[in-house]
Amino acid sequence: MDEIMGIWAEWIKPSAGLPTVQWSILLALAAAAGHLVNRYVGLPKVIGYSAIGAFAGLAGFTGAAWPLQGIGLFLLELGVAVVLFEAGGRIPLRWFRHNPMVLVQSLAESALTYFGVHWLLSLMGVPEVVAESVALLAMAASPAVLSRVAIDTRAAGPVTERALVLSTLSTLYALTLCSARAGMLPRGEGGLSNTLFPVLVVLGLSVVVGAVLALVLRAALRIMSPTSENTAILLLSLIAAGAALAANFGGSAPLAALLGGMLLKQLNPRPWSWPRQMGTASSMLTMLMFVLVSVVAAQADWSRPVASLVIGLVVARIVAKIAGVAIGNVGSGISWQQGLWVGCAMSPMSSVALLLVSQYVAASGFIGGQVAVIALPAILLMEMLGAVLASVALYRAGECSRPWSRSVRGPSTGPVHES
Repeated sequence: MDEIMGIWAEWIKPSAGLPTVQWSILLALAAAAGHLVNRYVGLPKVIGYSAIGAFAGLAGFTGAAWPLQGIGLFLLELGVAVVLFEAGGRIPLRWFRHNPMVLVQSLAESALTYFGVHWLLSLMGVPEVVAESVALLAMAASPAVLSRVAIDTRAAGPVTERALVLSTLSTLYALTLCSARAGMLPRGEGGLSNTLFPVLVVLGLSVVVGAVLALVLRAALRIMSPTSENTAILLLSLIAAGAALAANFGGSAPLAALLGGMLLKQLNPRPWSWPRQMGTASSMLTMLMFVLVSVVAAQADWSRPVASLVIGLVVARIVAKIAGVAIGNVGSGISWQQGLWVGCAMSPMSSVALLLVSQYVAASGFIGGQVAVIALPAILLMEMLGAVLASVALYRAGECSRPWSRSVRGPSTGPVHES
């Protein structure tokens, strides 16, 4: 690919630069692949996005060098912040007062994921600090992948909603703990007392930025129509500004956006949805995010020793999440079978995990590099395999209004009779 790009660069002089042309073509191919995968195979579009990105990364695409920095890192942060802001805006805190077992499920599955992955990696000879860092990463599910799967399969119901809420909460824990842990890596600190203060700093700064974001948006929604394109531009601009400020002051940009969405939901409890224009911008950012993640993750080391670690991590993580949901299932309002599908639907990993790996690498090149060797292949695998597992779980739960058999056959010109 480098040779082809070199020959191309000799005669083409785009005004915005050759990387812009490369990314434009790559995103166009990803959009087409996502549509074809969804229409003819019945799988979510994110699999097509990830497949194109992985192919480009394996072919030597140079548009996303690792570790991420500059505009690439900001775009990833912005995409994650937009998705998490929307996810946070779907969580009413009053719900937890009426059904506290949801919080029990969330804490149980996150704790089991951490301890299960940490124990397995330590058993396989991974250094303690690396095993701990990867285990914290493994806690985070992917609300971005799960929400795209729900949209593409037209899923709605208790399993879908519970999986989205638990995925969002696990992401909140991972963002807080990993951001604090990354700040401690250069000093080599450990222990509960040394961990608690950085966690409080990250969480406190993120809460402040998120609260300011929620208050400003609440004031804007008092005088602006939620369906206006100007409101969409204001929302996106404020989320971008809040993400940049949170990272600059020592907080977590995605965490601030997530908390801002949750606080806005409490300040403005009436049902509200993204404007149509915001939905288009959000979809574009989401697709870019998935492609960027797969391009970067495909550049990882794919040796046999790493493969055994990745497979072990993936299996331990899936089992731990299913077991954690099952532990807190009593009195949570869903059946045992639904709890199983919720655990399976939480298997995807994607952009949040990649962003946290990038933080580890920026904090300590040596330890972060060891974390990335294990985490990057796992992220690529679980972005694609996790999307498939989530699709199967939602279909098996009976919450998809679009039958898989019909999506595989394609659109029909006549009436379809189903038993």
